[in-house]
Amino acid sequence: MCGIVGYVGGQEAWPIIYEGLRRLEYRGYDSAGIVIVGPQGAIQLRKTVGKVDGLDEDGAGPHPSGTIGLGHTRWATHGRPSYENAHPHTDCQQRIAVVHNGIVENYLELKRRLMDAGHEFGSETDSEVLTHLVEEGMDRGLSFQEAFRRMGRMVKGSQAISAVLQGDSAEICALRLGHAGGIVVAQAEGQAIIGSDLPALLPILQTKSNMGQVGFLESGEMVVVTRGGVEYQDLEGNHIDKQPRMVSQEEVLVDKAGYRHFMLKEIMEQPQAVASAMRERVDFETRRVDLPDFPFSAQEIAELDRVMLIGCGTSLNAARVGRHLVERYSGLPAEAESASEFRYRNPYIGPRTLVVSIGQSGETADTVAAMQMVKDKGGKLVNICNSEGSQASRIADGNLYMRAGIEIGVASTKTFMASLTILNLLAIFLGQSRGVLDTAKTQEMVDGLAQAPRLIGDLLADAAVYRHLAQEYVGFDNFLFLGRGINAPIASEGALKLKEISYVHAEGYPAGEMKHGPIALIDDAMATVALAPKDSLYDKVVNNVKEVKARDGQVLAVLTEGDTELAADVDHVLYIPEAPEHLIPLLITVPLQLLAYHIALLRDRDVDQPRNLAKSVTVE
Repeated sequence: MCGIVGYVGGQEAWPIIYEGLRRLEYRGYDSAGIVIVGPQGAIQLRKTVGKVDGLDEDGAGPHPSGTIGLGHTRWATHGRPSYENAHPHTDCQQRIAVVHNGIVENYLELKRRLMDAGHEFGSETDSEVLTHLVEEGMDRGLSFQEAFRRMGRMVKGSQAISAVLQGDSAEICALRLGHAGGIVVAQAEGQAIIGSDLPALLPILQTKSNMGQVGFLESGEMVVVTRGGVEYQDLEGNHIDKQPRMVSQEEVLVDKAGYRHFMLKEIMEQPQAVASAMRERVDFETRRVDLPDFPFSAQEIAELDRVMLIGCGTSLNAARVGRHLVERYSGLPAEAESASEFRYRNPYIGPRTLVVSIGQSGETADTVAAMQMVKDKGGKLVNICNSEGSQASRIADGNLYMRAGIEIGVASTKTFMASLTILNLLAIFLGQSRGVLDTAKTQEMVDGLAQAPRLIGDLLADAAVYRHLAQEYVGFDNFLFLGRGINAPIASEGALKLKEISYVHAEGYPAGEMKHGPIALIDDAMATVALAPKDSLYDKVVNNVKEVKARDGQVLAVLTEGDTELAADVDHVLYIPEAPEHLIPLLITVPLQLLAYHIALLRDRDVDQPRNLAKSVTVE
């Protein structure tokens, strides 16, 4: 979601904030702005629609000068992308500037009251309300900090908010409410920086005296940042004793490593992501799975009566694969559901229900809210995510971290692969613990997982085949992805990747459902991507492919190596190596990612930052 950067110190603030915003571009945004408090105390504002580079274009004039400021990248929720709607927002008197990530749920009520009191608004956003609330508090005689806290107590919803004041006070106030994107803080040697994500803090985190020391705001907490230090408070003004946490350089320093895009780099990192997800969780000597971070005892596992898996977007597709794995190998009934729907339907959850939440960032608002509901209902909760210290990780009873490293591309790739790996491990672990998987079957599955990094690496070795097929299919404006059984969610994931980064219409469908409606769309202008590996449902998919070809459909099939018979009946083929069924979802994902990537390149899309998308969706 939106990116926030703030700086107070002895250096010029503009270059530090500008670089921080550049490091947050991966989150997705449609406009940007920076406010600097000048040497004479005046607020200096610069905004642009589009990329951060627009703030520094020729003709924009010299950078505003000053040693305190705020920057923001906006992802539109209320009001279209425009100069007026871009952050920071200022009050009527240009005294206060505010940046905001989240949704003010009661903004209409607040805005109407403020307008009745004479406040004039210049944007369509909910965010501008926050500036006027701080202004209102100061007009009533409150200090800047008091007015900021008052504003925080008045607004409803999940958000991260930061503000600066004109004059020589040289302080930044920031707060966090609910499940919105976070605020992290670092300080050293008379300067401090805040950000909505760790990469924005790099100038401070690189200083030797403060290597890796950061503070994370929790919901209902506020921070006041000055040259002299950092003070944490609650929204009543009471001091909070917060201990900073160490973070690694890997968490804050990101690089394309010579690849054209972060997305391609992250696709190529998938063998390592799979290996890292298995690290210390698989004993390759005894060929058993051990999950030392799994929070429940063997007795509690034996007493489980079902498993529910939740996630959003790519993580929902992973959950649907996980459902198949858990049911097949643990002997427990399993369900998979969108967290955004799950949280609103009052599901039955008891102490014998295991809920597995999946999410890359651990900050997705719908998933975090669903997890809290599970806790409130007394269910057992395990979290699969890539971010230690995230909201999701703090709510869960236990965490199975992906360990995939930072993922910058907005469209998830290596974290999806890490999720599938951990879901395999979880299913095997539950099966072992419950006595459903015997020793021989467990060892067979572990042997398969041991091959996965190599097999994925083999698929990544030849990029030419994907570039060639992208040229064949770049002219199609409609795609139908078909899969059966455990591969039906991978069909959905393949369609999602194509939609996300190429803006091409695509649907993922269970192949058996095709004749119950989608078959009406089949003609020579519809491209069908059929997932037909040699597994227990192969013959069923073959029949579906023949139905498409009988209606002049164009078929690109993903087949197991050596399948010449079906290859002769389709238009184009991508191959995966022969593998056990539980590994096929991991392998079949790779060709679909690379096909989407190369089609997007040919369509001249912004692969790392697709329009309208954000890396971490911290609002509903």
